[in-house]
Amino acid sequence: MAQVPQTFFDALAVRTWCGLALETLGMAREEIDAINVYPVADGDTGTNLYLTVESAVAAVEAVFAGHAARSGPEGPTLADAARAMAHGALIGARGNSGTILAQLLRGMSQVLAEGGTARAGGESAHADGRGLRLALRHASDSARQAVAHPVEGTVLTVASAAADAADAACGTEGDCGTVARAAYEGARAALAATPGQLPVLERAGVVDAGGRGLVAVLGALVETFTGERPRETAATVTAGALRVGAGPMSAVASEAAVPGALAAGDPGSSGGPGEPYARVVPGQADGSASGVPAGPAGDSPDLYADERSPHARVAAAEELAPAVGAPRGECADGAAAADVDGPAFEVIYLLEAEDTAVERLRERLDGLGDSLVVVGGDGLWNVHVHVDDAGAAVEAGIEAGRPYRIRITHFGAGDVHTTGAERPPRERAQRAVVAVVPGEGLAGLYTEAGATTVLARPGEPPASGELVQAVRRAHAREVVLLPNDAELRHTAAAAAEQARTEGIRVALIPTRSAVQGIAALAVHEPERRFDEDVVSMTSAAGATRYAEVTVAERQAWTMAGICQAGDVLGLIDGDVAVIGSDVTATAETVLDRMLAAGGEMVTLVLGDEAPGTIAEHLEGRVREGYLAVDTVVYRGGRQGAVLLIGVE
Repeated sequence: MAQVPQTFFDALAVRTWCGLALETLGMAREEIDAINVYPVADGDTGTNLYLTVESAVAAVEAVFAGHAARSGPEGPTLADAARAMAHGALIGARGNSGTILAQLLRGMSQVLAEGGTARAGGESAHADGRGLRLALRHASDSARQAVAHPVEGTVLTVASAAADAADAACGTEGDCGTVARAAYEGARAALAATPGQLPVLERAGVVDAGGRGLVAVLGALVETFTGERPRETAATVTAGALRVGAGPMSAVASEAAVPGALAAGDPGSSGGPGEPYARVVPGQADGSASGVPAGPAGDSPDLYADERSPHARVAAAEELAPAVGAPRGECADGAAAADVDGPAFEVIYLLEAEDTAVERLRERLDGLGDSLVVVGGDGLWNVHVHVDDAGAAVEAGIEAGRPYRIRITHFGAGDVHTTGAERPPRERAQRAVVAVVPGEGLAGLYTEAGATTVLARPGEPPASGELVQAVRRAHAREVVLLPNDAELRHTAAAAAEQARTEGIRVALIPTRSAVQGIAALAVHEPERRFDEDVVSMTSAAGATRYAEVTVAERQAWTMAGICQAGDVLGLIDGDVAVIGSDVTATAETVLDRMLAAGGEMVTLVLGDEAPGTIAEHLEGRVREGYLAVDTVVYRGGRQGAVLLIGVE
């Protein structure tokens, strides 16, 4: 879509860039997923980059919305928007590529937030072309420092080339559009050269996937400041000669932009300085065989570890294998090669820790595995490493500070470090259930029942892209989606619609609480006809009243009156029904009100903050006061609410 060019890098430019980058990565995601070859064949670099930027977009939009609510039409400052972008990317970073991109954005934000100058008339601060050049340079340097063992021919090389090109082309002059275009062209040229720097890329006939994603992000930066969308580079490269038509995008791409593909004056070239993008007719530049699989990208299952345990809990899971072709993977670290056995697990977590503790953590994790990337600062870090002992990696984080949002992916024996030709594609299941759950305990419960789970942290709801990824990971022809939160209904609907365009039959059951999801999952029968199964699960969820007991964070008006910060709130079917001062007493009142309308089964899900005796007390209350009513208790972990209650 046409964009009004931004003259300076201000808050609106940050917002525009993030939105365009998300749009561009959305279009290129499958292509980028399909060309992963170095060094881990998990085939999800494009998806990881998309989810990382999606988190950055959400953070920036939240800043704009919050500022509008508080301050009117003035809008946030450049520092506000840049810091929100960096923070959103940091907490939402996925995979090695997303973690490095988060550090690139953080490096840029540090310069943009501190180097903006005030416009005449007291308008919001902004950065000019010089500020953008400095931001690109700092981004490249900080990302390289975050990787334990940098290797050339990766996204780090592409980032360095972008900064070098911006410096060389613009000197001390140049507006943001000129700087962005120079950085983009430098990145494209570096991307085209990556097969010559990494033999595994040359053998597979592809460019680096992470670098390809960065080129897309820089292309969005060009569009932000010029209003013009650069045509993207081809996905595949062989022996240094660019070619198109071999990758998964060849069916829809009629032309691709590649640096230096046509000499000046060639009839296919634009020839003008305002349109410096050469055009290439699709087709192979040589006779070498394609190394890019055309089938769907495989996704590794996300397995969550309990934050409270020093040992990560890992469940065995099958991998979705790519079509016959080159192995796929992504990383900027050169500790492992694509054709050599490597660590079995990818471990990622956010960490609250001091700088000195993080330095010790780097040393310990470097000795445990490879592909180590630690990004962040100011007390909050995103840690990524590939290891054989996932528990030891989590323990190291516990010694350094407080790890949370722990994500462990089991690459699969004989899967990641072997080529696609050495393993048959896994057959799709007929039906699967995908559920959003609020805590690690429920994630384990749902997983044991056969569901694919997406963990939703308090205040950090999953985005639609994350739900789509989970649907793909379930690898089934039919999927039942349980959002388990009224506020996630629209997000889940968008994810279901996207999955349907990929040929997956998806039914969305509008569960509003995890206890309704438990009821639905209890009657799930994969052998039934799909429609019958969905009707049965919907009926079970609808017949389950739900409640939660939580603690008020601030003063507010409620259906039960005015509450103060620290009050205990009992919500029934989403509305505050009880305001109290004691968790156990409030929970008992809520339970009595729910059972007054009848019930056969009570489900209690305890959060980490629940009193130790509350389960025993409520079970006794049900046993003594309500005949023929059973009670079941689960541990939910860090789920936000002190207690969840379901009555069927």
